[in-house]
Amino acid sequence: MNESKNVSRLFMCIGIVFVTCLLLSNLVAGKMWAVTEDITLPAAVILFPVTYIIGDVFTEVYGFRKARTIIWLGFACSFFAVIVYLVTIALPHPGYWENQDAYAVVMGTTPRVAVASFTGYLFGEFSNSIVLSRLKVVTKGKKLWMRTIFSTIIGEGLDSVIFIMISFWGTMENSVVLKMILFQYLFKVGYEVLFTPVTYAVVKLIKKTEGIDTYDEGIRYSLIKG
Repeated sequence: MNESKNVSRLFMCIGIVFVTCLLLSNLVAGKMWAVTEDITLPAAVILFPVTYIIGDVFTEVYGFRKARTIIWLGFACSFFAVIVYLVTIALPHPGYWENQDAYAVVMGTTPRVAVASFTGYLFGEFSNSIVLSRLKVVTKGKKLWMRTIFSTIIGEGLDSVIFIMISFWGTMENSVVLKMILFQYLFKVGYEVLFTPVTYAVVKLIKKTEGIDTYDEGIRYSLIKG
């Protein structure tokens, strides 16, 4: 199906949900979740995988080019949010306000973590979208479960490795860093598998509502335009 230059209200609503989930994930990422005595994960894992599920929906229904727009929109909004957080932290505060340090801890981020987050996000989301798009053409639109899970294995794998390696490599024992990558990756992929029935239902509903089902045949997978 040819790509339309127009976007529907439903497309915009799903895009808003995607960006909201992304911003909230980045905001709560500083909280650590003690799953067990040996397994610790960032709290963002309870929400961040939703962005991949929504990304799957965008690519499956609207195609790679529309998904690309949403991915870059999410990146721009996240970057803007980080700038706003840093500016508000830097603003002079009155002497009677005793929460400056706590505010800075929660809202602030180091350049290293910011670079890790943005890099992991871009590599992960784009690889997830491209793999899903190509598999849809190859399988002629069949086996959605296989396509969403396999694309997540690739995308979440890249995101987990890039983010944790850039953020923590050299700051703690290598074995601890590798364990963090493994458990975070397994959790995210398991999340996708668990929500596969929901993905099926949402994709079916949106395709029926929008009256479209895009196949990216013969397109060029440029990350910018094309």
